[in-house]
Amino acid sequence: MTFNPNARLDPSQVESGRRGRLSAGLGGSPVIVGGGGLGLVVTILLLVLNSGLLGGTTSGISSGGGVSSSFGTDCTSGAQANQREDCRIVGFVNSVQAYWKDEFAASNESYEDATTVVFSGQTDTGCGPATTDVGPFYCPNDRHVYLDVGFFDELKTKFGAQGGPLAQGYVIAHEYGHHVQDLLGLLSAGGGGQGANSESVRTELQADCFAGVWIGHAADTGFLERPTDAQIADALDAASAVGDDRLQQEFGNGVNPETWTHGSSAQRQHWLTVGFQTGDPSQCQP
Repeated sequence: MTFNPNARLDPSQVESGRRGRLSAGLGGSPVIVGGGGLGLVVTILLLVLNSGLLGGTTSGISSGGGVSSSFGTDCTSGAQANQREDCRIVGFVNSVQAYWKDEFAASNESYEDATTVVFSGQTDTGCGPATTDVGPFYCPNDRHVYLDVGFFDELKTKFGAQGGPLAQGYVIAHEYGHHVQDLLGLLSAGGGGQGANSESVRTELQADCFAGVWIGHAADTGFLERPTDAQIADALDAASAVGDDRLQQEFGNGVNPETWTHGSSAQRQHWLTVGFQTGDPSQCQP
């Protein structure tokens, strides 16, 4: 997805995470919203991802694969977002939050910004310690989005997605969908259970739909140009790559809808499409 080269970016919405030690008492299993496939509901992590490096330009990533403390700090323009991975992340975060801020204001509600913390290896969060095994997630305790720098590469190399900028934007917008759910009181504190008809799956599909709504309005935020059909196909492909049925098939566990927490590939593509085509968050009712 192409950024408006004249757009002004706000790098303060993204920061680098600390590589702190895991707390032994928590056993490395934080209760979070996210991880293992673009956002589980509030639950103990169920799937495991491995770390890798971001593809493309790696500005803000140290030679050892960690995240520099200066990650994205000099990202000030859309032109930079078209050239650099760290600035692209900043730009997507800015655009997603600009959309939701306007949407909340239209309903006489106040949107609260959420910081995206980019990390590698491990980091401390308001939901406990987290490692790169978690993947992207949202922590309702501190209302931060956490993004492992290796996930976008894993999305292609491990899960078989085509990749592309809008696939990255979808990942970020999905996690901010959980933030919106949190602000609206829609997250299930009990975890939502498992199964094709579970609250967990409905929560994930709604976050996919919210991501689609943002895609439909991304150009209106002033940060991005309108997506092409090919770019939308990249986002749909990414959604399909992290469907429960496809993940179970890929890793040889056999398809078992009773253990689903995300939704099938077809469901995830469907609700992303509903959001994009309607542009209306009220239609996101899986």
